[in-house]
Amino acid sequence: MLLAEGYADVVGVTDSRDVLDRINGAAPDLVLLDLHMPNVDGIEVLARFRQATAGEYLPIVVLTADDSPAAKLRALDAGATDFLTKPFDHVEVVLRIKHLLDARALHVNLEARVAERTRDLEDARLELLHRLALAAEYRGDDTHEHTQRVGRHAAGLAKRLGLGQDEAELIGAAAPLHDLGKIGVSDTVLLKRGPLTRDEISHMRSHTEIGARILSESHSAVLRLGEVVARSHHERWDGAGYPDGLRGEAIPLEARIVAVVDVFDALTHARPYKPPWRVDEALSEIERQAGRAFDPRVVAAFVVMAREGEVDLSH
Repeated sequence: MLLAEGYADVVGVTDSRDVLDRINGAAPDLVLLDLHMPNVDGIEVLARFRQATAGEYLPIVVLTADDSPAAKLRALDAGATDFLTKPFDHVEVVLRIKHLLDARALHVNLEARVAERTRDLEDARLELLHRLALAAEYRGDDTHEHTQRVGRHAAGLAKRLGLGQDEAELIGAAAPLHDLGKIGVSDTVLLKRGPLTRDEISHMRSHTEIGARILSESHSAVLRLGEVVARSHHERWDGAGYPDGLRGEAIPLEARIVAVVDVFDALTHARPYKPPWRVDEALSEIERQAGRAFDPRVVAAFVVMAREGEVDLSH
């Protein structure tokens, strides 16, 4: 009947035990399901369908010779979209299937549009925050590329440490937000060429908490991780860091990663208060601080990464 109406992509399954394996490969737009079948009956198959396609709009039409109210209620309660009794009326079957497929197409298109809109909103939010982070860097980094380098190096270092691709990409996206709180630090302190007073040091250190507050309470995984990195990237392995005085592995791994790449980048690039260090000098300092400021395992991985030419030294 369906083939005669021009539906070319029709798959039939005669053994209900095989149906879930078939649906996984077929990704159907509509399922026609009998109720009374040997081996596994239609109600159980229907329940399995709904479990396997949770959150997806998949029309399932129950076909049966059992026209009792109890059978219809059982099917509808199990998740059936529609109910057709045998013998079938050709016109009714075709019309119902057409309407359900139209509804499926509209739903799929709507989901795609919502997903695209959500991605656009997330991209816009991330772009805004990255531009805020860049605004902070413009005040202390003549190259204006510090945040991007920290992001790239953090992602590479995360992979070196055995984290998966998705985790590494998430860290790479969150790492550029580490100094976002500097937008709340006075230019007098941020650009000062001489040593800072005790009060100025305290003011400078407040950028960790400012950044964390800006990024707090987000539903975005990147921004939630950005909050962690912004707050904790100045914690020290020996517990002498700030703002919380965390020690060792109590410091989030993402913050430990960013701490190393952030300091290396700061050392090897000019700042208002210092000229750039040579790469070998910076690596020696990073190694010297292993077990003190930095996680030794993170330092070891970063040094190998740098010596294998995977660190961007562009100015």
